[in-house]
Amino acid sequence: MVNSFKIFNFTIHFYSLCILLGIIVAYIIIRLEAHDQRLDKDYIFNTVFYGLVIGILGARIHYVLFNLDYYLTYPLEIIKIWHGGLAIHGGIIAAAIFVYFYSTKRYKTSFLRTTDVILPGVLVAQGIGRWGNFFNQEAYGIEVSEKLLHKLLIPNFVIKGMFIDGAYHLPTFYIESILCIIGFLIIILIRTRLNNRVGYVTAFYLIWYGIIRFIIELFRTDSLMLFNIKIACIISVIFILLGIVLFIYSTFKRNIRYRRTMV
Repeated sequence: MVNSFKIFNFTIHFYSLCILLGIIVAYIIIRLEAHDQRLDKDYIFNTVFYGLVIGILGARIHYVLFNLDYYLTYPLEIIKIWHGGLAIHGGIIAAAIFVYFYSTKRYKTSFLRTTDVILPGVLVAQGIGRWGNFFNQEAYGIEVSEKLLHKLLIPNFVIKGMFIDGAYHLPTFYIESILCIIGFLIIILIRTRLNNRVGYVTAFYLIWYGIIRFIIELFRTDSLMLFNIKIACIISVIFILLGIVLFIYSTFKRNIRYRRTMV
């Protein structure tokens, strides 16, 4: 599997390109959502920019901490994120903490209103970014038969890329990518029917991605572990519970609706 190419003796990694493409597309979506919600464009740019930087750091720190033996042996690998190793849960948590304090303390703006605008774009970024795992041949699942992959309607080029170490593997990265994009489309299709309550989009994201990731982790072979428990499963359950609580809160809390200026 080719995972990089060179331009003027400079190596370009497909993993990095996928992440960059995801960021660009997500930002376009976020800007459109922010305009829709009449949020200040400078506020959104700053929130996304700093949230992205902190999110990437959080994702890397999360991954390194749960692979500490390896990175203590090879410390220079810590900065080589193009080799893979960004734990999305760590990024989400770190970015969310930043956005909370930045929105509520610096700009005196609703945290949930901000996350409602940002998270649809985040789903798309996750969907695109997951393809970086394909080029690095990581984040794949258990061994399966080629016949099963065809039955699951997996594209042929993905099937070929999942032939690793003499066996076919379940392309969990691909499944997660597709489900993230589907989640984004669901938000776009149903949000105007949810009484426009602030927090519903954020709640949907937490529940949707929590369920997706919990199921995906059951089949992955490279999960980060805490003793004999998969870290991502624990965090996914917390996400689901938080999403349910937020949905109930948003449903019964008064005066937290907003109007959309665009459909």
